[in-house]
Amino acid sequence: MLTGLVNRLRGQVRVRAECAFPERVLNLCGAQDLAFWDLEWESPTAFTCRLSRRDWKRLREAGKKLDCTFSLVGLEGAPYFLLRFRHRQALLIGLLGCALTLFLGSFFIWDFQVEGNETVPTERILRALEKNGVTLGTFGLSLDGEDIRNHMLLDVPELIWVAVNVSGCRAEIQVRERTPAPVMIDRREPCNLVARRAGLVKRVQTIGGVACVIPGSAVTEGQILISGVEDTDTVGARVLAGMGKVEARTWYHLSASMPLTVLEKQYTGKEKTGVSLIFGTRRIKFFSNSSIEGAEYDKITNRRPFSLLGVPLPVTVVTEKWRFHETVPTTRTAAQAEKDAGAILTAQLEKMVEPYGEVKSTLCSSRQKGDTLVVTLSAECLEEIGKTAPLYTEEETG
Repeated sequence: MLTGLVNRLRGQVRVRAECAFPERVLNLCGAQDLAFWDLEWESPTAFTCRLSRRDWKRLREAGKKLDCTFSLVGLEGAPYFLLRFRHRQALLIGLLGCALTLFLGSFFIWDFQVEGNETVPTERILRALEKNGVTLGTFGLSLDGEDIRNHMLLDVPELIWVAVNVSGCRAEIQVRERTPAPVMIDRREPCNLVARRAGLVKRVQTIGGVACVIPGSAVTEGQILISGVEDTDTVGARVLAGMGKVEARTWYHLSASMPLTVLEKQYTGKEKTGVSLIFGTRRIKFFSNSSIEGAEYDKITNRRPFSLLGVPLPVTVVTEKWRFHETVPTTRTAAQAEKDAGAILTAQLEKMVEPYGEVKSTLCSSRQKGDTLVVTLSAECLEEIGKTAPLYTEEETG
């Protein structure tokens, strides 16, 4: 690839050779150390190939002794391209100025790409970079990666590692988030294990303390499941950490009201497309917002950054498409409303139960009140219901 680029910058020609013995031309190129490439045979007596400008002149001089016909098929490369503008100096100067501007602009940062963040918003990371002097238009070669990293870790304590790599005019920020420290339970701190919610106990596993319930027991919210007070025959009562795991069957009843007449979005078929050019921090629009303001629409934006030989350039073409719509009242059936409400309530239920257990069964029912459908979701779950509660002694309360 690099050799091809150099040949195009220096200029190359595509030549057609035809003679009774074309292998003599190839032998001549080897004897004269003439480099050629992209050889293609057109017939047993003719072929085409590419050579540099210098080697083409040498081949033409050396080939006079051969009974061979040479013809130029094409002139390629920067010298021949610039030759077309020898009578258009203003246009040539403009092209060179544009190329020079793009080349110099590639040393500045015009785009950011953040990778590795899951909980920390990208906007917060970019604000921390801006606080440390890394913004659009910053000279990329002047960045001190170690200094930026140290300040970023101080400004965003949720990050444990930061790396800033500059590729052309794009800054690639790779981060690693700090893993939250697990909640440690002090086994020396006296406590009870109480019921987080009511249920029917199915299994009890005691690690520390005294179990106060057995499988089959019905418990209420706040009831002690494993006590942190233990009676002994030798020293009397002693306090410790009541710990363990208590699984129980629990029941939920969730309700939602769903209107049977709703406002839905309906596209009118009218669309508008606008193109704008972003150069660095400046944006040039080639459209007006006169027919967009005040209307209801969905906006689809497509950004196409330009690059040269894989190096990002500070030029981006933005295509924006507006799809106009209007809101119209629509009547839906009770079955559809019940299905939609059931999906919402099921998602809400799973969010409530997921950290502690699983949903075993559900039953959905509904009743209509005027133009509204009241949907009720009844569910049976199996979950861990224990949570720790501090145990206060008489000395602490006194």
